[in-house]
Amino acid sequence: MKNTAITKDLQSKMTPESVLQDLLDGNNRFVDGSPEGADNGALVSQTINGQYPKAVVLSCIDSRVPVETVFDQAIGDIFVARVAGNFENSDILGSLEYSCKVAGSKLVLVLGHESCGAVKAACDGVELGNITHLLSNILPAVHQSAEEVEGEANSSNKIFVAKTVENNVKLTIDRIRIKSPILKEMEDNGEIAIVGGVYSLHTGKVEMF
Repeated sequence: MKNTAITKDLQSKMTPESVLQDLLDGNNRFVDGSPEGADNGALVSQTINGQYPKAVVLSCIDSRVPVETVFDQAIGDIFVARVAGNFENSDILGSLEYSCKVAGSKLVLVLGHESCGAVKAACDGVELGNITHLLSNILPAVHQSAEEVEGEANSSNKIFVAKTVENNVKLTIDRIRIKSPILKEMEDNGEIAIVGGVYSLHTGKVEMF
């Protein structure tokens, strides 16, 4: 059981590679049904005056993908930024920059998931209130998938949806590097890594690219 929160000294000794492996090991425990568990009371007390998360995860809002749970992480371990369709915008970018440049996180993980409702809606060209603008962020991935996948270019085509989920993660990572000179420089200097993966609703497994 985890009962000690990450300290600044411990965070400083972590590497992007070790942090990614830690998250993947946690996901394996989740899939195997053997999470470590945590002493939440102890962790709450230890993090009152500060936090030193090792990573920041940009994920969808989907209720079936509780990020801390699927990576078997506890209080103080990771930052999580959530928006339907797990794409970047100026607010998300600022959050990622804060996580890494200010708070010392070593990893940015963009996490898509199987059968994403936002991706399906973008594939179908849904227009509804503020959702229309939200989905416009996913359309570049839709257009790319239309050139790569045969058959119907809508949510009835499971292969098309899966490819769009993957392309959306990859294009989001590309745009993070373009739009955030801070994160790009940190990655170039080996201070952080920016990576992507997709969560399977069927298995609970996160597959990295």
